[in-house]
Amino acid sequence: MRLDKFICESTGLTRALAKRVLKQGEITVDGEVVKDASLKVSPAMVICLEGEPLSLIGIRYIMMHKPVDTLCSNVDEVYPSVLTLLDEPLLDRLHFAGRLDADTTGLLLITDDGQWSHKVTSPKRECGKRYRIWLAEPLVADAEQQLQHGLELRGESELTRPAQLQRISDTEVLLTITEGKYHQVKRMFAALGNKVIGLHREAIGAIELDAALTEGEWRYLTDAEIASVG
Repeated sequence: MRLDKFICESTGLTRALAKRVLKQGEITVDGEVVKDASLKVSPAMVICLEGEPLSLIGIRYIMMHKPVDTLCSNVDEVYPSVLTLLDEPLLDRLHFAGRLDADTTGLLLITDDGQWSHKVTSPKRECGKRYRIWLAEPLVADAEQQLQHGLELRGESELTRPAQLQRISDTEVLLTITEGKYHQVKRMFAALGNKVIGLHREAIGAIELDAALTEGEWRYLTDAEIASVG
């Protein structure tokens, strides 16, 4: 790999800025100042910018406990982006494997592996997403049957896929769905004549939200968690 490309890949600098720091003598390779952008480098070499070692950024898999009033967006809008909570370089390379609304909390998966995130979000994979939901009114008696059969949502031509419901109380339930239509959970309960007043995602497939993470905290996924998305 060319030295200037290595600098870009490890820092997020543009090619022009990489060449500038080279020209200014801020790059060393194995302790020697190097200004040649075309120099071929290898993983065995120690490459530093202003004395700080650089390394290529690998593929990242992150679990976050998303707080309320944050956006699954790469830029701040009405609310701040959840990416501002990450102490990570090259944030623009990251995306969300299943977004959550601003008022929804819970498990959020963030990665720069497009194939992996497609496995999480594709309805064909039937990767279940479990939500804890608080409702404005007691749930209708036949909600389980309606959700299992599929609901007709406003503006949709097809019924929702079968969903699994577990009642915790008259107004608190667990719901597992295998698709991710726009505002789907809220629209499903609206179709049942109810209103969602609290929404929290607990699990995606076999990946459970780490109970040790408070809102806004994050960690890297374990190898087993990554591999569970097959």
